[in-house]
Amino acid sequence: MPLTLAQLAVGQQAVIQSLPTGRAGLTRLRELGLTPGARVRLVRRAPLGEPIEITVRGSHLAMRNHEAADIAVSLA
Repeated sequence: MPLTLAQLAVGQQAVIQSLPTGRAGLTRLRELGLTPGARVRLVRRAPLGEPIEITVRGSHLAMRNHEAADIAVSLA
C-alpha cells in the first residue's frame, strides 16, 4: 500500500505522487499547489490529531486527515 500524506510524521518531507480527480475539496487543494511532483512537509498536527498543517510551494495549508489520506506521496 502506498504512503499517504496523512501517514507522515511531523517534520517529514515527501513528494506528491497522485491525487484522485473529481472531488471538489481535492480540486481546491490542487489549485493551491498540491500537484504531482510538488514537495510537501508536514509542519504539525493539532492536539487531537487533525487538522494537519503542511507547507507546499512556500504556502502553509491546513487539511483534515480524510483529505490527506487520499493523497499518495513518496518520501523525499
